[in-house]
Amino acid sequence: MHPAPSALRRAAAAATIALLATAVGCAPQPDDKASGASSSSAGTTCAKGKLATRTTGKLTIATDEPAYEPWFKDDKPANGEGYESAVAYAVAKQLGYGKSAVVWQSVPFNKAFAPGVKTFDFDINQVSISTERKKAVDFSSGYYDVRQAVIALKGSKAAKATSVADLKGLKLGAQVGTTSLNYISDVVKPSQEAAAYSKNDQAISALKNGQVDAIVTDLPTAFYVTAAQVPNAEIVGQFENQGGTPEQFGLVLDKGSALTSCVTSAVDALRGDGTLAKLEKQWLSDAVDAPVLR
Repeated sequence: MHPAPSALRRAAAAATIALLATAVGCAPQPDDKASGASSSSAGTTCAKGKLATRTTGKLTIATDEPAYEPWFKDDKPANGEGYESAVAYAVAKQLGYGKSAVVWQSVPFNKAFAPGVKTFDFDINQVSISTERKKAVDFSSGYYDVRQAVIALKGSKAAKATSVADLKGLKLGAQVGTTSLNYISDVVKPSQEAAAYSKNDQAISALKNGQVDAIVTDLPTAFYVTAAQVPNAEIVGQFENQGGTPEQFGLVLDKGSALTSCVTSAVDALRGDGTLAKLEKQWLSDAVDAPVLR
């Protein structure tokens, strides 16, 4: 005896539903943390003041200690003075967080972009955007275009350098993990190994004490060093950008952070409305020019 057609249809439908349920259960499910762009594409995730931050209602921003001028003033990131402090609060405001909702945290430079879960929402600390670093962290779009510069004591052999070739026989130094150190190894390619320091102030002390012939820092820092920290030093020159694209500082976020596209949109808005240019003029106006080392 064969089942009635209606019974066959019901049985087939039930089997189809069961198979679909099994397929959905076994299929790979979307990962909300796969990338900053995908995880923050939903319209509500960038709602002002209501982001998925580390602490509800607060925005945790990190930087290194000490916090150097002209990026921060008086080693106090929370005072809103200095280019990066001002940019941080401008980004926070764009995201819907007032000054009272910003929490500052101290994170060593190298740790900011090392692999691993972050304790901050974003880090601002002169971290250059690079393909290698993007393997471990997310970056916002660039908030500052930067060049690297060489500093030497006045009257020294290093101070007389006018080309990259003139630097090759010198003992050079820079902070470890920085683009500055990369420029020494990749561009200068000196005959003796560069000195790498855990902190920039250690590199500056080494220059003062004659332990190195010259140090490399970003250009605005070089202007501050020669104006305030080592008055008997001078900027020898700046390097050309490598590969035809400008080196840029970006805000550092956790890999796959849900905030990445929101923070990027905030930076882009500040660049678009002239805020970044205004802050750059206010805090970095002295860093206008230096001879180019070719």
